[in-house]
Amino acid sequence: MKRSIILLVTILVITALIVSFLIVGRSNVKEYENVRIAVEFNNHAAPAYIAKHFDWFREAGLNTTTFNSYVTGVALANALARGDVDAAYICLGPALLAYARGVDVVIVSGTHLHGYAIISRQDIASPKDLEGRKVGVVEAGSNADIVFQLTVEKYGLDIGKIDVRRGNPPILTTLLWTGQVDAIVVPEHWATIASSKKEFHVLLKSQDVWDNMQGSVLIVKRELLEKKPEVVEKLVKITEKGVKFIRENRDEAAKIMLEELSKASPLGVEPKLVEEVSDVLSPSIMLDSMGKLDYSTRVDLNAVKQYVEILYRVGYIESKIDVDKIVDLRFVSGG
Repeated sequence: MKRSIILLVTILVITALIVSFLIVGRSNVKEYENVRIAVEFNNHAAPAYIAKHFDWFREAGLNTTTFNSYVTGVALANALARGDVDAAYICLGPALLAYARGVDVVIVSGTHLHGYAIISRQDIASPKDLEGRKVGVVEAGSNADIVFQLTVEKYGLDIGKIDVRRGNPPILTTLLWTGQVDAIVVPEHWATIASSKKEFHVLLKSQDVWDNMQGSVLIVKRELLEKKPEVVEKLVKITEKGVKFIRENRDEAAKIMLEELSKASPLGVEPKLVEEVSDVLSPSIMLDSMGKLDYSTRVDLNAVKQYVEILYRVGYIESKIDVDKIVDLRFVSGG
């Protein structure tokens, strides 16, 4: 009888120890939230690339099951429409266009202001000289395109006298360098790359036509914000951390961007074309380019409303967007 009791007690103790071990072991295993992230293939998305470089997403408990780079915000917007993305670092224009076309996204943070330019041949001395020329412009509704539209308005250009060619930044840069167009309107870092050759110069910066132009933003699907606000909050805080790092470590940030872009395989463009155009990219060019952006998580609601007005005025959207419904800055703590 005693032996039976001893055996039973021993079994119970061992069972308790095993259960305790399993519970403790499980509690020590960090659980990760899966999130599909997309970024533009340029230094506008630098806070995200830097976060990826330092593994900040995983440190915050986020498992980035995808981190895809797109050659333009318009290409990225198409991925949003397909449902391939939960969160994206994207230029404001494509984000608004995606929303207008039925993709329920919310702007939860900014990433930068400015960062677009018109690069032209040296013999084009003023915007007025664009008349009678071939000008390459990124897709309709993109921030670069809006800079072009505002240039036409501000300088009273006859758009009918401008031969507009559409394309993505590496294609447009190639067209400029090979003499197939006379000027291009592109985002950074492509603008600085294009103007790095002595035959070309910066004709106009986005600040010249819009002094507080909102550049890129962090957007998330509304479903993610409503069901998992803690995940969105982590993304915003990671973005703030990236902005702070860029501001305090300019040289290192530029080197990291070179490294990360060299590893990325942008979607929506032939890799060989990107390689050929990016061949001139150096730490000094990247540093120069990043200095032309004001990295910040702040979002100026009036600037967003102004952007909506422009999209409506030029006919890119059929009705005006209620900005209060697409912007939610509850998690942004600083600029």
